[in-house]
Amino acid sequence: MLLAIGKTDENYLETGIQKYLSRISFYIPFEWRVIPDLKNRKNLSFEQQKTMEGNLILSQLQPGDELVLLDETGQGFSSREFSQYIEKKKLTMTKRVVFVIGGPYGFSASVYAAAHRKLSLSPMTFSHQMVRLVFLEQLYRALTIIKGEPYHHD
Repeated sequence: MLLAIGKTDENYLETGIQKYLSRISFYIPFEWRVIPDLKNRKNLSFEQQKTMEGNLILSQLQPGDELVLLDETGQGFSSREFSQYIEKKKLTMTKRVVFVIGGPYGFSASVYAAAHRKLSLSPMTFSHQMVRLVFLEQLYRALTIIKGEPYHHD
């Protein structure tokens, strides 16, 4: 599952997201869920926004879920390493792995405390909307590596 805060504003990103969601569903059951933007967020401090978004994120979890935050301070993987991580999870997890893309100000302390892992897609910073497409492409790439398909070239 992939959770993200706020809708995707750019049509070209939404087109790419839908393309990769369709491809991923060929390999694994996968859910994409968007948590709506907070109402009146202009009247909230960054910390208030993170706290409220954090509560919404945590409310989406089920007992036994593994929470993985997409966070610039997380562990980086090569595409092959990420495919090994995904393959291991497919073999050993009985519940869901829930990847989360936070809002523009990151995650609340309660979400960090609940997380099992932080994953970085790059040492560079991407918009929280762009990360959706990059992550889904990498997940698709990992699934094709696991299957031994020619999408990934070393």
